[in-house]
Amino acid sequence: MWQNIIFSFLTSLALSFVAIPSIIAVAKAKHLYDEPGARKSHSENIPTLGGMAIFAAIIFSVSLWGDFSMWFQMQYVIASLVVLFFTGLKDDILLLSPMKKAMGQLLASAIVVVWGGVRISSFSGIFGVFEIPYIVSIFFSIFTIFVIINAYNMIDGINGLSASFGIIASLTFGAWFYITDQDGQFPILAFALAGALLGFLRFNVTPAKIFMGDTGSMILGFIMAVFAVKFIDFNETYTGVYCLHSSSIVAMGILFVPLIDLLRVFTLRISRRRSPFKPDKCHIHHILLKIGMSHTQATLTLSALSLLLIVISFMFDYLGNYYLGAILAIVYIAFIYMLELIKKNVATK
Repeated sequence: MWQNIIFSFLTSLALSFVAIPSIIAVAKAKHLYDEPGARKSHSENIPTLGGMAIFAAIIFSVSLWGDFSMWFQMQYVIASLVVLFFTGLKDDILLLSPMKKAMGQLLASAIVVVWGGVRISSFSGIFGVFEIPYIVSIFFSIFTIFVIINAYNMIDGINGLSASFGIIASLTFGAWFYITDQDGQFPILAFALAGALLGFLRFNVTPAKIFMGDTGSMILGFIMAVFAVKFIDFNETYTGVYCLHSSSIVAMGILFVPLIDLLRVFTLRISRRRSPFKPDKCHIHHILLKIGMSHTQATLTLSALSLLLIVISFMFDYLGNYYLGAILAIVYIAFIYMLELIKKNVATK
């Protein structure tokens, strides 16, 4: 079992690492670039097709080392990934309207929820609610996956950030799935994703040679969403030593920075009477750049914050949903407050 997990990681890493130079060469030959702009954080033409390598590496590795007879849901995960792959690819090359992109995301979410049965069936006592009706579960699960896809899609704004978040989260989920022996195939998918992202990261750190594009960020967000939903669902029936009492909040803690940044940015845009989907430079990584950090420094800082929140989530799981959620919120608010103070000091100099 563990051998297949290791091989899935190494296979995905190797394929991603080998494929990306060829993708860069083709993108340059065909002039498939993301051009610099007022809301962009790069100053050169950079290919945006890194998601192709990530997708191919994951599918190949999981197909080679996974056992589909043990995991019927995988066929629906792959079907959803194909939908997101072509949706993202068209957006990366020709651009899609936000409505059409959202339709692709909702279709992918519906496939894995309705046909694949990947859904949240309980609120784990949040707001006093435990098991929820089937129809409510369907719509809430689709909405949750849709939100997480967009959280990762929108946080992908500086070199190495989304890939770093993805590696940290996928290894966290994968390790928990493995040690609890919940489903032998989920660790394979998690480590395949981590390997694909690590191979991509080699070419995405500053100076970046390629971006993952919407293809990569939506695929990453979707798999993170599937992991989060299954993580919560598994904890409803798991009674072993690693059982979590606040699984919903712990799952949120693993994905906390992209999720809370999405909420913060949407709130800011709406308060300014602007469309929440209109891009700007209000994301947390833009604040770090404004106070003088490089892309690498900002990525390392936010990755460290993400790791801290994950450690806090597991350490204080026993406190329950409300107290754990409050602790995570306080840590994040304190971080944002500190950044705002630094930004004001920089502006006055």
